[in-house]
Amino acid sequence: MRVDLFDFELPEANIALRPPTPRDAGRLLLVRPGEALADRAVRDLPGLLRAGDALVFNDTRVIPARLHGIRHRPGAPGLRMEAMLHLREAADTWRAFARPAKRLTPGDRVVFGRHGMSDPCNLGGLDATIARKGDAGEITLRFDLSGPALDAAIAATGDLPLPPYIAGKRPTDAQDATDYQTVYADQPGAVAAPTAGLHFSEALLGALDAAGIRRHTVTLHVGAGTFLPVKADDTDDHRMHAEIGILSADTAEALNRTRASGGRIVAVGTTALRLLESAADAEGRLHPFSGPTEIFITPGKPIRSVDALMTNFHLPRSTLFMLVSAFSGLETMRAAYAHAIARGYRFYSYGDSSLLFPAGR
Repeated sequence: MRVDLFDFELPEANIALRPPTPRDAGRLLLVRPGEALADRAVRDLPGLLRAGDALVFNDTRVIPARLHGIRHRPGAPGLRMEAMLHLREAADTWRAFARPAKRLTPGDRVVFGRHGMSDPCNLGGLDATIARKGDAGEITLRFDLSGPALDAAIAATGDLPLPPYIAGKRPTDAQDATDYQTVYADQPGAVAAPTAGLHFSEALLGALDAAGIRRHTVTLHVGAGTFLPVKADDTDDHRMHAEIGILSADTAEALNRTRASGGRIVAVGTTALRLLESAADAEGRLHPFSGPTEIFITPGKPIRSVDALMTNFHLPRSTLFMLVSAFSGLETMRAAYAHAIARGYRFYSYGDSSLLFPAGR
């Protein structure tokens, strides 16, 4: 499909730079294809679902994946650089998006954290070798540390990777360390938050439990590729970056039982949906899944694993706006986004939410 079909004008005033307070105070647009749009609130969610439905949350935890350092090369001056980790390949190896990537070469050494200053005790520093260089600014970093020691060094050295449409307008601060993490975050490894989940407070989770709505978790470690623009003119020419996901056998079977008993599977966020769809067969039955997924969902590709989707409002021409258009229909979502913009809904990671139901069901 033509990528320009997914374009729309978004005023700067609709971009949220801080989340609502408290978490569950955001607005929620109810979208049922063929019916009138309804302006609701996130706190209304228990009443919008039914007892026996199952919410599926992504329990990934954001790590401080933005690293700043100095590239060292014999005979060349040091070069300040930034690396955004996005996919772990091994205990000591990460893929990253680098700036300025054009001036980097395999074999270069990089010192992150201490900016090349003397540090004989190796405190606050992290060393790596550029093992490979790929396309579109991607490099592969092989660190001198490995496993838990590397995890601890990244935690001590890196910065929280706020999305560029927020980080470009204000500096990251201490409040973001709390705001940009779901209350149920558990499995470290994401470099971006599953932002639909940021709306859930302990009070809202308790209200869902009281309403008889079940809760299940999956893990998809969101990568920095989620922020990359679609530069191709046709969706067939866009390459998705892999993200690592896990759906356990117990959770898969519990969700299959939910549907068999008449309940609905409700994905909290596009990341949960993408993992469930990666784990589903042609009939929509879920199976255990562990590994990378590069699934790219666009209109015309049926979504079989999910009956409703809670998600924030996404960028123009983004893979996420393509996904919601595949779920509820392109014209339905264009109308929904026009309504949201006109009514002052807040967009992107810290913005308001929507509850979408599928077209044609």
